[in-house]
Amino acid sequence: MDQHERLSGVLLHPTSLPSPYGIGDLGEEAYRFVDFLKEAGQHLWQILPLTHTGYGDSPYQSFSAFAGQPLLISPEHLISLELLQEDELSDCPEACSSHIDYGRIIPWKERILFLAYRRFSEKIEADRGLRDAFDTFCDEEGHWLYDYALFMACKKLHKGVSWLKWGEEYRRPSHAFKEELLHLLSDDVKYYQFIQFIFFGEWKKLKAYANENEIKIIGDIPIFVSMDSADVWANQHLFQLDTKGFPTNVAGVPPDYFSATGQLWGNPLYNWDAHRDENYAWWIARIRTQLANLDILRIDHFRGFEAYWSIPYGEETAIKGQWIKAPGYELFNAIKNNLGESLPIIAEDLGIITPEVTALREHFGFPGMKVLQFAFESVGESDYLPHRYQNPLCVCYTGTHDNDTSLGWFENLPDECREKVLRYTNNSDDLRLCLDFIRLAMGSIAAYAVFPLQDALGLGSEGRMNVPGVPAGNWNWRYEKDDLYPSLAKELKDMTILYGRY
Repeated sequence: MDQHERLSGVLLHPTSLPSPYGIGDLGEEAYRFVDFLKEAGQHLWQILPLTHTGYGDSPYQSFSAFAGQPLLISPEHLISLELLQEDELSDCPEACSSHIDYGRIIPWKERILFLAYRRFSEKIEADRGLRDAFDTFCDEEGHWLYDYALFMACKKLHKGVSWLKWGEEYRRPSHAFKEELLHLLSDDVKYYQFIQFIFFGEWKKLKAYANENEIKIIGDIPIFVSMDSADVWANQHLFQLDTKGFPTNVAGVPPDYFSATGQLWGNPLYNWDAHRDENYAWWIARIRTQLANLDILRIDHFRGFEAYWSIPYGEETAIKGQWIKAPGYELFNAIKNNLGESLPIIAEDLGIITPEVTALREHFGFPGMKVLQFAFESVGESDYLPHRYQNPLCVCYTGTHDNDTSLGWFENLPDECREKVLRYTNNSDDLRLCLDFIRLAMGSIAAYAVFPLQDALGLGSEGRMNVPGVPAGNWNWRYEKDDLYPSLAKELKDMTILYGRY
């Protein structure tokens, strides 16, 4: 990021796009959203992790840190590839246009994807070009794809249960047994390779369209990976596990703004000594793969690279943890040495931030984050207030995927804090609060200003994407097709021009 660059954009995960198939996908409406961004004068589209989600449907708990989300594959694209017929989509569960019903959509989409795979298997026998493209994809992505596909095939064999509940031979497979499994489960392995081939084909076309329209994609990765993932199963030596594969300590954060008992994420922690012994090859591969599919990468919980909150496995809350130092300088030096000096990375530096964390971020020139909602949690001064920003090398957000919408948040503020918001925005009521918050972000010195689409639409808590610490009912909000109206695009564009972000 150039500190003299001034851009703005919208935070929206593709699952939130409109679609007749129950969940947003990478089809026509994704391109229509890019058109809206262009019309509104925006140059950034920020998304959440694109990975294959696991239990709870959270993009931050995935079966792989590398594999794409099959639920985002467009059924209409499969029809255009002659892998599905339109009447085969007629049994799609009746969808609510404003929310995703994962319990009904997942089994339906898995069924049509497997049907498409059957046709694909027949098609590549006669279509050499398609077969070569598939084989090339599998070879180029083989460093993660084979472990992912085999892991998912084994997971299917075990009825979807966590790999920690598999038999010893499957839980800690030898190289020879893995080779045997690749043969025995070859059809399922190939299916999971197929869905990744289709997903990344769709994603690269959409990203190219966005870039052609001068829109950069900001992606997102969590610092930690899910316990029930191909990453941990296939690389057990890189994590803090016991001899049976169970974690000895897990990740989380201490009590903070979001939770009085902290957040017990449960992710396994890294065995940093093992990563160091391998010259951080797994991390380098992870960042390289993400930056091949994104323009900018936001890393969630950046402070964990300086020190991480280690909680003994089995604790019910995150309270009884301790801070353990992490090799952040070594890690990012290794990444820079392999991927280049200028890494387009945004550091999520929220929560308990020490001078050491700030020093690490600034050493590598990574912009941090400013969240406007945090500026008004009290009536006193705050470094999140725009007039307190000292360095334009940052990203100003009205709120994030973990916050309530700005309107929902405002309605639950104490009276004295609400009064401060209204005075700061020179507003007499909350009718235009969301747009005024966007105006504050745009008018700040921050190089980038980003706002959730929910704020542009003026939605209350019904539009919230996630409530941290609540395991169910999240990640399901969607906007409706008619929500992106021309006058909204004009208002956003005018604001963007006014504050020099056009």
